[in-house]
Amino acid sequence: MANDYILELEHITKTFPGVKALDDIQLKVRKGTVHALMGENGAGKSTLMKIIFGIYTPDQGTVKFKGQEIKLSGSKDALSRGISMIHQELSPIPQMTVAENIYLGRETTTGFGWLDKKKMVEDTRKLFETLKIDIDPNAKMIDLSIANTQMVEIATAVSYNADLIIMDEPTSAITDKEVEQLFAIIGSLKAKGVSIIYISHKMDEIFRICDDITVFRDGQYVGTKAAKELDQESLIQMMVGREIKQVFHKEDADIGEVVLSVKNLSREGKFNNISFDVRKGEILGIAGLMGAGRTEVIESIFGIHPPDAGEIYINGVKVSIRSPRDAIKHKIGLLTEDRKITGAFLPISIRDNMIISSIDSYLNRGGFIKRKLVTDMCNLFVERLSIKTPSLDQLIMNLSGGNQQKVLLARWLLNNPDILILDEPTRGIDVGAKSEIHKLMSRLAQTGKAIIMISSELPEVLGMSDRVVVMHEGRKKGELSRAEANQEKIMELAYS
Repeated sequence: MANDYILELEHITKTFPGVKALDDIQLKVRKGTVHALMGENGAGKSTLMKIIFGIYTPDQGTVKFKGQEIKLSGSKDALSRGISMIHQELSPIPQMTVAENIYLGRETTTGFGWLDKKKMVEDTRKLFETLKIDIDPNAKMIDLSIANTQMVEIATAVSYNADLIIMDEPTSAITDKEVEQLFAIIGSLKAKGVSIIYISHKMDEIFRICDDITVFRDGQYVGTKAAKELDQESLIQMMVGREIKQVFHKEDADIGEVVLSVKNLSREGKFNNISFDVRKGEILGIAGLMGAGRTEVIESIFGIHPPDAGEIYINGVKVSIRSPRDAIKHKIGLLTEDRKITGAFLPISIRDNMIISSIDSYLNRGGFIKRKLVTDMCNLFVERLSIKTPSLDQLIMNLSGGNQQKVLLARWLLNNPDILILDEPTRGIDVGAKSEIHKLMSRLAQTGKAIIMISSELPEVLGMSDRVVVMHEGRKKGELSRAEANQEKIMELAYS
C-alpha cells in the first residue's frame, strides 16, 4: 500500500549537457527498511540521490515523501523535511574542529548571539557516545584519518534525527571494526522506524543488512526485489545485463627480471625497514589493515614524501627520487587512493586530466601543444577503457566515480610507465568496471609492466596478485606467493 512507503519516485528524468543521466526512473522505499540501490558506475545512482537530497532538480517526474508530493529547493530544504545524506565524496572544512563541522549551518549560540562552542562540543561528545565513536570533538578535521573523517560524516547525518538517511558508499574508507559500528547504528535506526537508502559495491554488505534491492542500468530502472530473493550471481546479472563468469581476470604473464627493488625503506613515524622486489610482468599485492603504512610506503617510492632512510633501485641502478617529477622521469606512475583529493583536477576537462603528466610529449618545437595528436591519443584510451562521456571536453567532475577512475588510469597509461602503482584501484567501482580494470591489469602485466597494487579487499588481493606483501603498523610482516596466499594467512599476518 502507498502508505507503507516513506519515499516514492515516479518517472524521474535528468539530463546534463550531452548525457541523459536518468531516464524514466522509479524508486519506492518502505518505512523502517534498508533499501539498497545497485548498478554499475554511470547507472545514475548518485544523480538520483542528489535529486532526493535537493541538490539537483529533476527535469520530469514526481517525488513523494511521507505521502506528499514535494519540490525541494536545496539540501537545507531536504534536511528540514527529514532527509539527510552521507556523501560518497568527503568534503569537510579541514581547519575547523569536528564539532564545528557537525553543527555547520546550525550552530548553537548563547543568549548574546555568540557561538556556544562548549555546548557544541558537549553535544558532539554525547552523540559520539551514543554511536560508540572514539573521536575528540575538539580535533581539527585536517588531522583526522580518512576513516575517522568518514565516521564524522556518518555521525553528522545521524545527528539530524532524519526519517530517511541516504548512505552513499559509507564503508569505502573505514575499517572492519568501524563497519560493525555502522551496522549497529543502522540496526538501531531501523528499530526507531528510520528508512535508509544504501549504496555500496560490496555485495556481502548488501545481503547482510538490506531488505530490498533496486537496480539501475545506464540511467534506467531495471527492477526491485526483496534481498532474500537474490544471490550474488543473480544480482550481478541484473546490474550488468550479462553474466560475469570470472570476477578476477588474472591471466598468466611471463615474469622476468627485477624492475624495482626497495631496500630497508623507512620514514619516521610511518614505516620502518621495508624491503621488497617487483619483477617485470608481475602484480605485487600489498595487503594490511588501514593504518598499516601501505600508502605511505608507495608515496615515498613516488617521491611525494621522500623516505628518511633506505634505497631504491630501478633495473639494478640506485636512484634518488625526491619528487613525483623524479618518479615520472624514472617511468613510474601512481594512481592515488583518493581520486577527488589527490587524483583528479575536478574543474578541468577529461582531455586535460589525461595528458597532464605527459604533456611534454605532446609539445612541438615551438612549445605549443599538438592538439590533434592529444585528441587522437585521448580518444584511443576513452575507447580502450570504455569511458562513458559525450566528449573529451566534458569536465571530469561531471563523470561518475568509476569513469573518473578510468580517466586517471588513462593519464598514466599515456605516460607509458614501466612501473605502475595502483592504490585501491577499484574502490567505489561497480562490479562491471572492476572486471574491466582487472582485465586491463592482466594485459599490462603481459606487456611487461611491473605492477604494485594496494587493496583493502582480500578477494581482490588474492585474485590478482602473483605475490603478496603484508604490512602491520608500518612493518612488513610477511611475503606470500600466489600458491601460499589465502585469506587466513594474510589476516593472521595483518593482525600480528
